[in-house]
Amino acid sequence: MKKINYCLFTGLFLSISPLHAASFLEKLALGKSSTNTASALTTVLSQDEISAGLKEALAKGVERAVALLGKDDGFLNDLSVKIPIPQNLQRVERTLRTLGQDQLADEFVTTMNRAAEKAVPEAATVLAGAIKQMTLADAKSILTDTNNAATAYFRRTSETTLYERFLPIVQKATEQTGVTSAYKKMMERTSVGGFSATSLLGQNASDLDGYVTHKALDGLFLKISEEEQRIRQNPVARTTDLLQKVFGAVPQRTSLSKP
Repeated sequence: MKKINYCLFTGLFLSISPLHAASFLEKLALGKSSTNTASALTTVLSQDEISAGLKEALAKGVERAVALLGKDDGFLNDLSVKIPIPQNLQRVERTLRTLGQDQLADEFVTTMNRAAEKAVPEAATVLAGAIKQMTLADAKSILTDTNNAATAYFRRTSETTLYERFLPIVQKATEQTGVTSAYKKMMERTSVGGFSATSLLGQNASDLDGYVTHKALDGLFLKISEEEQRIRQNPVARTTDLLQKVFGAVPQRTSLSKP
């Protein structure tokens, strides 16, 4: 029976084109090679180099993300991170624009994005702490994992703290803008046929601060992920000898998870 199965497998394999056969063998070996990559790194790099190289890359990614987003128009003029009016408030936006109140709607969008831009620099301190606490085991795992593994590490270890640090800044920024403050009060007090706007549009309709904070974090992690992938995939982005040595020794892998 074993001999028959072997013959069937051999015949099936030989019927595959050389290109697909190579791909098939590569997939069969992927699990084993992925498991051994971390240990193989230690034959090329010292533990200090692995740790220092990854931490340098993470610090560079955070620095670039904060520089891109933590300034005027950092969110507003970047369509990949620009914060729109919440989906459950878009009926209100359409009504405003139908009534010729485009300026009010546009100013509201601008205010949300300005709040996110003011909050983002707070990430530098929090993420620097996450980098310092990273273990060698963390570093090895991140280096040999998917192309956004470092970003996923940041999100796993720091997102709650970042939210807590961002939220008061967002609240202060939105409260200082009369349009946003008035808009919140309108949403809380407006009633249609005895129903409040919040009841009609959902419980999160007036939780604009929470919405902006979550969107600010999404934008931050997106930019960190983009920089991480640049360093992994593009040798030109490895601007120091250490980055070139460490990431040059790591096989590229595809990003499989959301940052």
